[in-house]
Amino acid sequence: MEIRDYRALDDRALVRLVVEGDSRAFEPLFMRHKDAIYAMLVKRATNSDDVDDLLQEAFMKAFVNINRYNADYDFGAWICTIAKNTFVDFNRSRRNKALNPENNLPLESRCTTNAQAASPTPEESIINAQQRAQIERYIATLPEDYRELFVLRFIEEYTYEEIAEALQMKLGTVKTRIFRVRAMMCKKITDGEKIE
Repeated sequence: MEIRDYRALDDRALVRLVVEGDSRAFEPLFMRHKDAIYAMLVKRATNSDDVDDLLQEAFMKAFVNINRYNADYDFGAWICTIAKNTFVDFNRSRRNKALNPENNLPLESRCTTNAQAASPTPEESIINAQQRAQIERYIATLPEDYRELFVLRFIEEYTYEEIAEALQMKLGTVKTRIFRVRAMMCKKITDGEKIE
């Protein structure tokens, strides 16, 4: 196995390595940008208890969707946009639940497919498939009950409340288990587990 000095690589090179299957290259990206993202979230969040969860969730979404990163743009700006959108979604969900609980769509009617703005090139399609396959292999190694939670939260992007309703769990239990599964996946990613 080739030993790399990830710290010597710029963001674009690290992203390229992650997309090619070297998930260990994601850790230096996280380390470079986490303080700026944390500071941005602290300024926006009214509850400091939410900041760590939002930070981890933003980076998890970045990892899952890293094949969508456009190298023409700054990676820091890209992850900042993901973090801002994660915060906005979190806030909107909380506000909607508080203001209009009767207007929320039932979970089973939620559409989980996202249209892509542009068709990927054949090369991008291959890379996307490889990245997706690696993520799916990581997900498959999770304990079954945690696997379902991970998919609902990070792939299908359901809110904590929707997950609690769908799985008939207490909201606190859902939050605790999602925190645990996020930590499990982060460890798999940063350890660069090779799963055949």
